[in-house]
Amino acid sequence: MEELQGFKRYKIGQAAREIGVKTYVLRFWEGEFEEIEPIRTESGQRLYTEEHLEIIREIKRLLYDEKLTIDGAKRKLRTREQSGILREIHDELVFIKKLLKR
Repeated sequence: MEELQGFKRYKIGQAAREIGVKTYVLRFWEGEFEEIEPIRTESGQRLYTEEHLEIIREIKRLLYDEKLTIDGAKRKLRTREQSGILREIHDELVFIKKLLKR
């Protein structure tokens, strides 16, 4: 449980209220989106972090606002994740290039 120290955690009911969905929706999305993997206590209780809530908000936006299907939302999340990784690699390469020019 030491890894749980230092950041806010939400039980499933709290997370559902924060996001504006029912708890069964969160449980369903957990099974559909690998990005949502809440921490489990020894008793099996789900605990969500702010990072989880951020991902869940994005999933809700994609499904409810953009009207994407589950598969469409999965693809969009994967694309964004890959874009973020590519952006990080680009930034690292630019930094290395600057270092080499010195």
